[in-house]
Amino acid sequence: MTRSANYEQLKDAISAAYPSLSRQLQQIARFALERPNELALGTVATVAEAADVQPSALIRFSNALGFAGFSDMQQLFRARLLERSGSYRERIDRMRGGDARAPDVGVLHQFVGDAIDELGHLEDSVPGADLAAAAKLICSAGRVHVLAQRRAFPVACYLAYALSQLELKSQLITGLGGMLAESLRGIDAKDVLLVASFQHYSPDVVEAARSAFARGVRVIAITDSAVSPLKPVATVCFELGQGPNPAFRSLVAPLCLAQALVVSAGHRLTAPKPRAAKKRTARRIPVQGAAA
Repeated sequence: MTRSANYEQLKDAISAAYPSLSRQLQQIARFALERPNELALGTVATVAEAADVQPSALIRFSNALGFAGFSDMQQLFRARLLERSGSYRERIDRMRGGDARAPDVGVLHQFVGDAIDELGHLEDSVPGADLAAAAKLICSAGRVHVLAQRRAFPVACYLAYALSQLELKSQLITGLGGMLAESLRGIDAKDVLLVASFQHYSPDVVEAARSAFARGVRVIAITDSAVSPLKPVATVCFELGQGPNPAFRSLVAPLCLAQALVVSAGHRLTAPKPRAAKKRTARRIPVQGAAA
């Protein structure tokens, strides 16, 4: 494989290579995409421990992507981090330290810190062009169908509610009473399916997105990684990462993105339409000597 020249190329290369990697290398791939800052700042030993793999696996992963070794690949992650503000990097370093305060205060402090880190990653990983493209799809759709399950379900509930407040036709698909398949059959090619799912991905949500894509329905996906099964079928795919605390995965970033998506759609709906240019009628100039 050809060595990537920058982080964005590397991200695409990892996504393309993911299906052919071994299970252990897939684990590293997810870690690299979801926690790039830790990979940029850590040593082989600390990154291997955080990813729960052997250090030698990191070397094999780097080689599989065309790099001479881990340090060679790590340079692209470090370059990405240096492009961001120094205050953000300092905040990451501070969050690595312990908290000597009372346990209850420490827990809140940790979750607030994790949320700040998560929102910083969200801002860095969501291009404005993707947000605008998704808002355009939503506003032009005959109806927006929203589907999510498990921990992502609150995101779908909010989106369905908020879009309806914009007077857009939206429908929350719940599958209540075993009617998921019937609800999905009602999606028209002019509609949009907006799905949210994170590792471990809901099979029903993934299958619904694949089925809709096969029928020509445009799909907007909110997920966690470039190797998510939702990415290949999405017209617009938002990859948010898992957050720094996978044991208690937060909804801070998905809900913030959902709100931004709704507001972007609202701006598009309320933006003044350009006025059509008035046609100028050529003034007829009388010709001297013409017959009366």
